[in-house]
Amino acid sequence: MKKKLIQFKNIVKSYEDGKVVLKGIDLDIYENEFVTLLGPSGCGKTTLLRILGGFLQADQGEVLFDGQEISKLPPYKREINTVFQKYALFPHMNVYDNIAFGLKLKKEPKDIIEQKVKRMLKLVNLEEFADRSVTAMSGGQQQRIAIARALVNEPSVLLLDEPLGALDLKLRKEMQQELKKIQQEVGITFIYVTHDQEEALTMSDKIVVMREGEIQQIGSPTDIYNEPVNEFVANFIGESNIIEGMMVDDYKVVFGGRRFDCVDNGFGKNEVVDVVIRPEDLDIVPRGEGKLKGVVKSVLFKGVHYETMVETKVGTEITVKMAVSNDSPVYNEAANEKMSANDFYLDMEDVEELDEATIIARADAQAWNPDEDEFISIKEVDYDIKKENGKYPVTFSTAAGTSVTVNMIVKDENRVTSTENEEEIYAMNFFKKVDEIQEAVALDTDLKTWANASAWSLEDDTAVEITDVKYDFDPETITPGIYDVTFATKGYEYKIDTTDKFEVGDEVGLTFQPEDIHIMSKNNY
Repeated sequence: MKKKLIQFKNIVKSYEDGKVVLKGIDLDIYENEFVTLLGPSGCGKTTLLRILGGFLQADQGEVLFDGQEISKLPPYKREINTVFQKYALFPHMNVYDNIAFGLKLKKEPKDIIEQKVKRMLKLVNLEEFADRSVTAMSGGQQQRIAIARALVNEPSVLLLDEPLGALDLKLRKEMQQELKKIQQEVGITFIYVTHDQEEALTMSDKIVVMREGEIQQIGSPTDIYNEPVNEFVANFIGESNIIEGMMVDDYKVVFGGRRFDCVDNGFGKNEVVDVVIRPEDLDIVPRGEGKLKGVVKSVLFKGVHYETMVETKVGTEITVKMAVSNDSPVYNEAANEKMSANDFYLDMEDVEELDEATIIARADAQAWNPDEDEFISIKEVDYDIKKENGKYPVTFSTAAGTSVTVNMIVKDENRVTSTENEEEIYAMNFFKKVDEIQEAVALDTDLKTWANASAWSLEDDTAVEITDVKYDFDPETITPGIYDVTFATKGYEYKIDTTDKFEVGDEVGLTFQPEDIHIMSKNNY
């Protein structure tokens, strides 16, 4: 049985801005393991690595190395070496001297240094390059030099912080195999940080999936891939088809309107769950032979296989008009104020509950000092409105007399009801300026906000996510005009990896086996 080499116990870390980066991490790492900390940027994986290396101090918790608490030990007293994405090689030294640098600092005998450096050069397959300047080496060779320089000190643990990030795709794939081979040959623990799922699946003995400072799942690459515990892990590790379903009993799940056998149990009766089917586990068959029936929506050749999208249920959608103008803000030179606002639509049923704050928000009315770029309060909102379809002027004013007048357009509600999907979707026409579109950081989200788009279930009134925002303009080059914007809920669409080519529009069937269905509890997300 392998021995625990590293133990993280309730590690908490916050930064000066108050953001909690690690939220009580508990993790055991064993001797001779290749462990990968995997997650998106900002999930805390590098912070955890730096705490282990001694470059950061945790706010609370313990770090045990071979049973001893090491939180107070400086980096140079830990049996741990680190390889960063930026290798920090010494450009004025050759390959040999870069690798030997740490040994020389320790004042080891020259013959021992030579023996150890030659062993490392052989290990990383750079024996012929000992006298070459590191600046003349390729990215992959420099990475191997950095690894050799770390390993020559004979650490018990090697930390690797996205060391392949600067390499091109072909070289990165080659180095994945090289790193795993090196780890097996030297027989020490590697702790590797990456956001690349393929790297993690290719090299690791154990993967630790992290999100927002918390561990989501720990397991072998096979376990993580085949049995993700939640939607985040399923989506982050490879590609997945995730469909909402219901466990009606042990080994029985309903999704896509049908009941299927599966291999999962232990869920509550009629518990709402997420169903995961990997693209490679689905087969396209003649329509009459399929467990599900659908239409091919797209086909993409991926080199070895075709990525085929099959739609089995169409989402509910609604289209609105976005009127884009190029109006400039009003400028009150005497008060040194600028002010802008947009025309906006209002549902007739919302007229009675209308107030000034809502009008300011809907018109996106704002005033500011152009020199200091500071907002100025809107003191007065002048309007007269009736509960009738029509166009009503609204005037916004500041205390200094800067004012803008726009139109509030009252119309009947714009909504679409789908009895087939048991959904309803709502959105409003809206007005925007060219610069607002061009400066939007997350345009899809902004379009949903501007149109007040929302959807809900007719069965129980719960919110339904609007997953698709469609438009045919380029936000960077948009010009004044009227544009269609379509919002849609998610249909049932499956991604299938197949070596057979199908044509868009083909009516097909989809089939799969009980063991291809993986059930996740929604409570884990």
